[in-house]
Amino acid sequence: MSSMCTRPDRRAPSCSACTEEATRAARQMKDKARVVAMDLRGHGKSTTSDDLDLSIDTLTNDVIAVIRTMYGDLPPAIILVGHSMGGSVAVHVASRREIRNLHGLVVIDVVEGTAMASLVHMQKILSNRAQHFPSIEKAIEWSVKGGPLRNIESARVSIPSTLKYDESRECYTYRTPLEQTEKYWKGWYEGLSDKFLSCPVQKILLLAGTDRLDRALTIGQMQGKFQMVVVRHTGHAIQEDVPEEFASHILNFISRNKIGPNGVEIPGLIKKWGH
Repeated sequence: MSSMCTRPDRRAPSCSACTEEATRAARQMKDKARVVAMDLRGHGKSTTSDDLDLSIDTLTNDVIAVIRTMYGDLPPAIILVGHSMGGSVAVHVASRREIRNLHGLVVIDVVEGTAMASLVHMQKILSNRAQHFPSIEKAIEWSVKGGPLRNIESARVSIPSTLKYDESRECYTYRTPLEQTEKYWKGWYEGLSDKFLSCPVQKILLLAGTDRLDRALTIGQMQGKFQMVVVRHTGHAIQEDVPEEFASHILNFISRNKIGPNGVEIPGLIKKWGH
């Protein structure tokens, strides 16, 4: 569940504020784009007054606030990128039309129809997954053998930050208590396809299979309203299973739409971020 924005700029160094989940893909892109990956509330080590408030409006406001704090009124060309629930956040941010110089939207393996249909099974899915681990290495092993990931190297990067150590039980447990946020789930995905299609920027949808498209997106794709890429031989976490291929798709999207020095003027970073 990640969201990030990229600043297409051959001259820019990579940003130092990348989350663990996006690190491997970021390494592939850093020579062509600056990558900023947010530590979303309830998902990492940042704390807020209410870490369990994962409503779509709150998450959307968080992303907008971070971008404004970083860039003020002179943002560079920005592409929002989001995976799964983070994809929904990226769509909602883009649909607000509050981010100046927003030029692209990348959504990774989330479709309203499929997501809404799966919500009735989510509590069972969460209860059936391994709940605690004697070590981080065991959690990494489970994530690949019985969990959602297929790339052990990516798992070694992304899994540790999703866990916290429980002193009372002397084991590692999940940092984000998703089962306690059920009241927000429907809001993450309801109306997502129409919002995605209406966003006034270049768009690409990366999917692990064509069966994930719902009716609205199928029609929109046939009408050429967005680019769709099916990434074969991966699971839901495309950016983790094939980080090099994922990075290639992002860079191709930048090049194809001439975002950055080759097609869009990018203002310099504001002074306080220039050192």
